[in-house]
Amino acid sequence: MSAAKVKRVVGKYELGRTIGEGTFAKVKFARSSQTGDPVAIKILDKEKVLKNKMAEQIRREIATMKRIKHPNVIRLYEVMGSKTKIYIVLEYVTGGELFDKIVHHGRMKEDEARKYFQQLINAVDYCHSRGVYHRDLKPENLLLDKTGDLKVSDFGLSAISQQQIQGDGLLHTTCGTPNYVAPEVLDDRGYDGATADLWSCGVILFVLLAGYLPFDDSNLMNLYRKISVAEFTCPPWMSFSVKKFITRILDPNPGTVSKRETRFTSKCPPSEIIKKIEEAAKPLGYDVHKKNYKMRLENVKAGRKGNLNVATEVLQVAPSLHLVEVRKAKGDTLEFHKFYKKLSSSLKDVVWKTEEEMQTSNVESKQFCA
Repeated sequence: MSAAKVKRVVGKYELGRTIGEGTFAKVKFARSSQTGDPVAIKILDKEKVLKNKMAEQIRREIATMKRIKHPNVIRLYEVMGSKTKIYIVLEYVTGGELFDKIVHHGRMKEDEARKYFQQLINAVDYCHSRGVYHRDLKPENLLLDKTGDLKVSDFGLSAISQQQIQGDGLLHTTCGTPNYVAPEVLDDRGYDGATADLWSCGVILFVLLAGYLPFDDSNLMNLYRKISVAEFTCPPWMSFSVKKFITRILDPNPGTVSKRETRFTSKCPPSEIIKKIEEAAKPLGYDVHKKNYKMRLENVKAGRKGNLNVATEVLQVAPSLHLVEVRKAKGDTLEFHKFYKKLSSSLKDVVWKTEEEMQTSNVESKQFCA
């Protein structure tokens, strides 16, 4: 009897029924013998992990989850080991997968989908701020707790920026579930983990509102072609604003999804432009380093991804017209856009045309010439 009891105890946890099972692991319900709180324990067989060369993936999953403490991400409490097993103690959630909710109840109304999408974006944005990219976001990996709140799970394919981003600043491992994978991941030329995750979020939002996938084909090559050109149609019951929003996320050009630079034109002399930028940046807490018509602005206060560095350059495009490029060199993209918004409001007397106005002018010019 005592031997049987020992087998059902791991550390301070009393093991219960099996609640999930995969190729390399079992997940068991358990309770803390100290507090009585429920947990889920993922049990991996060391021999199987080594035999299938999964050790690095397991190490990465553990390292990733140790970094993340967010209300919409499954929590990792601790990791234990024996001679033959690895025990990963996780938060226990009872609401099942978001995927099951769609299967059983069909598509969602916009208000309900908005709630889950906002929670997903909050979680993903937090992960990105910690240098973690999930790379396999899909409704099957989104769980619900007893109150119906979303929990992102399964970081087995995640990437950590310091470890896996190569010299070109991009990830290069093709992974994920085909229907949810961004076109740049399939191109095999390197991709930004944040924009790839954002694409998957867009696909998830479409599935929540439509009840089916935007990109689907029994032939894998046809599926990849549809994804590469974003060939999909929104159903008629989606509102115009939602269609527009999804279309903006599911843009096959990742550069237009996560912009890290912006620009404007000015009719002021370069020396005046540089002076005005310096005067605007210093009160915002930035050190200014100047060299000719280039500047580097460094925030003395660290943000979510360290110190935000901004590079600016003034380029002459006509005798009395200059193009000013403002680019994020380091740090968080969201913080960069907040900074640029503050900067641009201080440069109203310098700016002649914003980037949006330049693009509108180009479109009107093309239409007129046509």
